[in-house]
Amino acid sequence: MTRLLGDPQPPDTAPAVTGREEERLARVLLNRVSEPGDAMVGRWLAGLPAAALVRAIRDGTVPDHPGLDATRLAGYQARLPGLDPAGDLKRVQDAGGRFIIPGDTEWPSQLDDLGDGRPIGLWAAGTGSLRLLALRSVSVVGSRACTAYGAHVAGELSAQLAERGWVVVSGAAYGIDAAAHRGALAVGGMTIAVLACGVDVAYPKGNATLIRRIGVQGLLVSELPPGEHPNRFRFVLRNRVIAALTRGTVVVEAAVRSGALSTARRARDLNRHTMGVAGPVTSAFSAGVHALIRSGAATLVTDADEITELIGAIGEDLAPQRTGPVLPRDLLEPAVARVLEAVPATAEGAPIERLARQAGLPPDEVLQKLYELGSLGFVERHGAHWRAVRRR
Repeated sequence: MTRLLGDPQPPDTAPAVTGREEERLARVLLNRVSEPGDAMVGRWLAGLPAAALVRAIRDGTVPDHPGLDATRLAGYQARLPGLDPAGDLKRVQDAGGRFIIPGDTEWPSQLDDLGDGRPIGLWAAGTGSLRLLALRSVSVVGSRACTAYGAHVAGELSAQLAERGWVVVSGAAYGIDAAAHRGALAVGGMTIAVLACGVDVAYPKGNATLIRRIGVQGLLVSELPPGEHPNRFRFVLRNRVIAALTRGTVVVEAAVRSGALSTARRARDLNRHTMGVAGPVTSAFSAGVHALIRSGAATLVTDADEITELIGAIGEDLAPQRTGPVLPRDLLEPAVARVLEAVPATAEGAPIERLARQAGLPPDEVLQKLYELGSLGFVERHGAHWRAVRRR
């Protein structure tokens, strides 16, 4: 049986480990002992080194807490025997991965916003620094059973964001998640997949090729140790990491009971920008997004410019002003436009005196403006009257 951290070490039988290495090994072990987001373990770690907590769990001397009972402590203790944290580290390191813990230069400090629910550590496989990549990242999430419209929008938004230098984060699931990753990869962008299983497990199997590609071109991240498989609760807990890691969350398509809405709610609770893409009002797959927008919990966005305006640098990532086509009459000076508004489109037209009263200008000035408008083809003269020309 592998020696547990905190057990007496026989003299001259094993190399000494540094305090940092001991902390890492202890957190790997705690990663096996507890489930993601375990607030009890999180509270203990706020006041105890991980190695000391492992010893306390083994000896049954952990600090008292109202949520701790004999059954829960026994559950932790039951998982301790046979664990091999050093083997877990080697297994992932041999595959080009690593285990990141608080205090490492690669640790994203925004995860600390999760408080007691902060990850014990994160397993990562792929290229780039997680901390640096997360500084300019946005999550794009949505339903697994998405429509063609949703997949198209998710892919387009993600490609546009990647082309603007943003890192696209999602969960590597079917539907919107997969479309978001593919959109970023298609333009040579960076994408991060936050998994609900070990980084060495390709789930879902139908996305195995995509996940392997993300591991090469992007980054795979998970709270769960190597070899672990997902379950329903791990998907929900995974969503809090996606929300905390990024600058904002975009929900492309989500039904009323979609799990993607939990990511949006966590993002809102963490004071991250929460955004939604509208879909057809007849589509049940967009009903959850519409409810978010209607309640004020999400901001309506339609393209990458509007997303980056919310999550980007103040005054620098502004979306372009949206205007309709410029019409010739929009270019007229105010006084000329007033005269044009006064000219009727009827066959008989109107004399100068009437037009001057309606425009509130002297008759001589009105006459001058009428000739300008006539040169531009807006009006025409019939005797002493002027009338508007019907423009096609």
